Amino acid sequence: MNLPYFISKRIRADKGTFASTVQRVAIVVISLSIAVMIISVLILKGFTNTIEEKIVSFTGHFQIAKFTLDNSFEESPISINNDIYQNPGNYEFVKHIQEYGHKAGLLQTEDEIQGVVLKGVGESYDRDRFQSNITKGRFIQFNDTTSSKEMLISQKIANLLKLHVGDEPTLSFMDFDRTPPILRKRKLSISGIYDTGLEDFDDKIVIGDIALVQRLNNWNDTLVGGFEVFVEDLDTMEEVDNVLYNTLDYDLYAKNVTDSYMQFFDWMKLISKNEGIILIVLTFVACFNMISILLILMMERTQMIGLLKALGAPNPMVRKIFIYQGLRLLGRGLLWGNIIGLGLGAIQYYTHIFPLDPENYYMTHVPIAWVWPMVISINLAALVIIASVFYIPSSLVSRIDPIKSIRFD
Repeated sequence: MNLPYFISKRIRADKGTFASTVQRVAIVVISLSIAVMIISVLILKGFTNTIEEKIVSFTGHFQIAKFTLDNSFEESPISINNDIYQNPGNYEFVKHIQEYGHKAGLLQTEDEIQGVVLKGVGESYDRDRFQSNITKGRFIQFNDTTSSKEMLISQKIANLLKLHVGDEPTLSFMDFDRTPPILRKRKLSISGIYDTGLEDFDDKIVIGDIALVQRLNNWNDTLVGGFEVFVEDLDTMEEVDNVLYNTLDYDLYAKNVTDSYMQFFDWMKLISKNEGIILIVLTFVACFNMISILLILMMERTQMIGLLKALGAPNPMVRKIFIYQGLRLLGRGLLWGNIIGLGLGAIQYYTHIFPLDPENYYMTHVPIAWVWPMVISINLAALVIIASVFYIPSSLVSRIDPIKSIRFD
């Protein structure tokens, strides 16, 4: 029989006593600390994952393009007869690759006009990844014989120009390859409206068929503006960057999404630092609380400690009694903390009851990401760290004198 464990199970604080209240407070504090840790991780990871996914769905993890001294939105063309595009299987880090091309122009209605950049995409475009950004309508449909006459516009552009799904505004482009330059117009139907909350995209990007960009730029169907590469593992971004640098032709370069949108990724790094600070502070609070609780419980059981020591119980055995009692309180706190934290996370995940201002947070509601390894790590770390501090108050058992403690009142 494990005698310290047996005795710790028999120690009960009477209802209404100070010790009973203290134990309940301990469970509440631990529960709230664990719940806040879990909610913090779910929300902060949700923020970073959502923003990263919005950016990557538009640009890929890497953009491969041709070197140019031109600062315009349009690119110098490159051929799709490129090894990384034709044989992506030869590059183990490539999850998906797709072509793109840009063309600056004007989006016109009868009463309004707005400068935009047409982003041309093809059949290879990862529509499933982009689908979460579409709020109304659908993605454009491609034709086998001619360029699609559909486009997606942002909610911001739709509001400025008072456009809706099904409307047919005019896109106008300057053709500088002709002398004198001429204005070329295309009437396109709006198949859908997207909303990322990111000004870099929503302010100016409309999505259409790359075949239209090729015709406007007088390119043949083997020329595109560049390639967007999606990688298998985000942790290998730096390694992939080096591989692309050494593999691509001399006139091509690969731009990392973290460099293109440094302001967002620096902001996400700052969020991660804040996450670590929150976890450390809450763990410290829980540890300090448990030390106080065990000291109070030991003070209330001073006579019992003296009696056990008088009967020959060694200090380690008496110490284990209170460690087991502390572990039981910790277990209850962890259980309720997980129920509260995961429960609130599930409510927000399925109902979106807590909204956000997209102008400031780039999303309409508080996001939740189910990062189970982090949740498990929080529980294990809390269990190990808080349980470790039990030895601080329990070490006072060795200083208690049996004779004085039996007479203690």
